[in-house]
Amino acid sequence: MTAQELVEGTVLLIDKPIRWSSFDVVNKIRSLIRKRLHVEKIKVGHAGTLDPLATGLLIVCTGKMTKAIESLQAADKEYIATVGLGHTTPSYDLETDFDAEYPIEHINQSLVEQVIAQFIGEIDQVPPLFSAKMINGKRAYKIARKGKEMQLPSQKVIIHELELLSFQPDELQLRILCSKGTYIRSLAHDLGKALRCGGYLKALRRTKSGNYSINNAITLQQFDEHLLNLQPFPIVKT
Repeated sequence: MTAQELVEGTVLLIDKPIRWSSFDVVNKIRSLIRKRLHVEKIKVGHAGTLDPLATGLLIVCTGKMTKAIESLQAADKEYIATVGLGHTTPSYDLETDFDAEYPIEHINQSLVEQVIAQFIGEIDQVPPLFSAKMINGKRAYKIARKGKEMQLPSQKVIIHELELLSFQPDELQLRILCSKGTYIRSLAHDLGKALRCGGYLKALRRTKSGNYSINNAITLQQFDEHLLNLQPFPIVKT
C-alpha cells in the first residue's frame, strides 16, 4: 500500500480494539494519515459499526473508496459471540449492570442446541434500546440512558448459520453468520429468553464481512508503523 493509494482511495481491514468506537478508529486513521503523510484533507469512513465492547474486523475506506461503503455494509457478517446465561442487562451486554437473575439448573447442551436451531433463517428481531437507532430524531441510546422505557419496532434479519462452539451451563460460545443489520446483543437476549434463564452478550468478535476476513486485518499500531515507512507528501508552505 503506497501513500498515493491511501490518499486516492483504498480499503483497510482494521482489527478494532475493545472500548474503541468505530468512529474513534476512523478519527485515529484520519489523524495518522494527515500527520504521517502531510496530507491536509482526506475522506475516511467505516463500513459497518462495531459496538465499543466488540472487537474484530472493521472495514475502513479512504478517498474515493468511501463511495463503496454502502455496498460493503450490505454484506453478510460472521461473529464469534460469548453469551452469558442466568442474568439480563438493560443494554443486553456488559455496558450496563445486571438487572435480573434467573436459575440455570435446567440448562443442558441438548436444550441449547434445540433452541438455537429455532433462530436459524429469517427472524423478527427487536434492536436493543441501547443502540444508535433513531427515534423521533434522537439516538435510541440517549433516550435509554435517561431511563425512559420504550421498545423499538422489530425488523427482519437472516441468521444463515448458528453454531454452538462450546457449552457451559452459564455460558455459550457461538459462531454466527448473519445478514446486515443483525444485532448480536438482541440475539443473546432472545436466546436467554427462549431458554428461560436470561441472557446477555459477554464478548463479541467480528471475524468476517463479505469476502473480507479478520485474518487479513491489522492493528492500529501496525497501520501507524506502515505509515512511518512510507514517503510522505511534501509539505506545501504558503
